[in-house]
Amino acid sequence: MTPSASPKYPPSSMDQAQHSSVTPRHDWTEQDVADIYHQPLLDLVYQAAAVHRAVFPAGELQMCALLSVKTGKCSEDCGYCAQSAHHHAAIEPESLKAVDEVLARAGQAKAQGATRFCMAAAWRGPRDPAAFESVLDMVRGIRALGMEACASLGELSEGQAERLAEAGLNAYNHNLDTGPAFYPQVTHTHTFDQRLATIRRAAGAGIGVCAGGIIGLGESPQDRVALLHILATLRPHPESVPVNALVPVEGTPLAGRPPVDPMDLVRVIATARLLMPATNVRLSAGRLTLSPEAQALAFLAGANSIFTGEKLLTTPNTGWNTDRSLMERLGLSPRPARYSSPTHASSIPAGT
Repeated sequence: MTPSASPKYPPSSMDQAQHSSVTPRHDWTEQDVADIYHQPLLDLVYQAAAVHRAVFPAGELQMCALLSVKTGKCSEDCGYCAQSAHHHAAIEPESLKAVDEVLARAGQAKAQGATRFCMAAAWRGPRDPAAFESVLDMVRGIRALGMEACASLGELSEGQAERLAEAGLNAYNHNLDTGPAFYPQVTHTHTFDQRLATIRRAAGAGIGVCAGGIIGLGESPQDRVALLHILATLRPHPESVPVNALVPVEGTPLAGRPPVDPMDLVRVIATARLLMPATNVRLSAGRLTLSPEAQALAFLAGANSIFTGEKLLTTPNTGWNTDRSLMERLGLSPRPARYSSPTHASSIPAGT
């Protein structure tokens, strides 16, 4: 479609956006999303940049650190994941880390400039009461450091989201990965609707939802549109949307997938920014393969958050020094920690 036909964000909105806020919408149709997504890329980036500048301070970048607090032997069979017990990736399984070790790593990340510390555990969900109590202590300790706390713990059972909220958790990560039609080709041990149920539970407890996807799984552009449509019609919008490029890992079913086109990554980021103007859009896994120029275009298109550090769970990532150098070249500075989370109950649709 042409830029002038865009449902809400034509390029002519640039001047208006510079002196007014952008009101989030939750009534997008899938056709709206497709029309935005399929615009010429530079028009799309231009519009997204205007909306981004209308909502967020220019030049701020949220710096997040991610640690695997329990690694490997996961019962789920996600085709991209090195930690699945169903696959044969060369990783060393590790039991749940001690609270003191996690907090020491969080302190190191803070010293490097990170303001959000994210913890991920490779299991279907926190079923061991003692392990869950340790995670709660980790959350409390991270908040005591003056950092935002995020956790990715799989499916939450009744009451767990409320306890995480009481401990001070800012955000709960539970990625949807791809659109619902393609999802059964990614994993067989749980369903798309089960993912939505956990998102609904976290949001209902007043925790900010962190939910995004992965491109490069073999999905079609329509699958990407479907995922973005579901995210953009959640009430409230996710506080964070990670946009990941598949990192193929030997020993997983998706090890042979071709590299993601960086322009596809930028297209998804720009569309997410237009659909969810106040959401943190995180340039996440796969960044190690992006040139500085591709990253700069992603930031222009609306990405305002990154995972930094030498490792993302089990895969390599750009290091602290590399990121600081790039931020200096681009005139970006770390965003201070923020502590507020949505407190209204979720009204996420029950089905898809």
